[in-house]
Amino acid sequence: MRKSLRAAAVAAACAVAGAGLYGAGAATAGQSTANSTHEPYNIGQLVKDIDAYYGTTVDGNGVYQASPDSPYAQDLARIDHDAERYIDKAARRAHRHHEKPAVVFDIDDTLLLSLDYEKRYNYTYNSATWNDYVNRADRPAVFGSPALVRYAESRGVEVFYNSGLSEAQRSAAVANLRKDGADVNLDAGHMFLKDAANPPAYLKDCAAPGAWKCTTVQYKSGTRRHIEDDLGYEIIANFGDQYSDLDGGYADRTYKLPNPTYFVS
Repeated sequence: MRKSLRAAAVAAACAVAGAGLYGAGAATAGQSTANSTHEPYNIGQLVKDIDAYYGTTVDGNGVYQASPDSPYAQDLARIDHDAERYIDKAARRAHRHHEKPAVVFDIDDTLLLSLDYEKRYNYTYNSATWNDYVNRADRPAVFGSPALVRYAESRGVEVFYNSGLSEAQRSAAVANLRKDGADVNLDAGHMFLKDAANPPAYLKDCAAPGAWKCTTVQYKSGTRRHIEDDLGYEIIANFGDQYSDLDGGYADRTYKLPNPTYFVS
């Protein structure tokens, strides 16, 4: 679940200072906060730091946007540059070995930016306001991510999506991704969303019809395992803005995108 802005402080420090490649020997610090007798980081100052990191502006329609020359955009550009080089190399190697290479993308704040929602609702989560926001299908793209989706496809890599959005939000997610230029494999066979009412059999260890008990890591790693073991793909890279998008295995390399606005355990 999402945690409050107070709990986001550690995630903010990790994302701003060390966003990028996660795995292949990278540390995983910053996944939880520790009890301390010291005064916590000041929320008002943290909001200012987050705005500076995103280069937050308000456009003519009153929508909060990240700036393309912000530290956030620069961090994303470095990640994308590394990912493109790696995907090209890994795809060629997989094809030589007659494997089926794939990449997996989270959606929220990996492909579609939710900064406007976080700012508008003061970094708090409410299922009703979130659902309304998602269903508007007008979120801007995370800088560079739709191009990375298309790049992977151009290298003969199968693109999958592994998101915490619900089945009821599928049409809005598809419309938004298509509008933002990530119009690759947006069918149900490639986009995996949460279906608590009728969970797939491959999640039977933590979910039954009407009884969803999967943690984010169980859900996402279980879906990746399905892509590899049942569908026969080799996941060469997995992209997400939360550590819970990446933990649990079933990916050769993982990329942590920066997100200092919330934390999903």
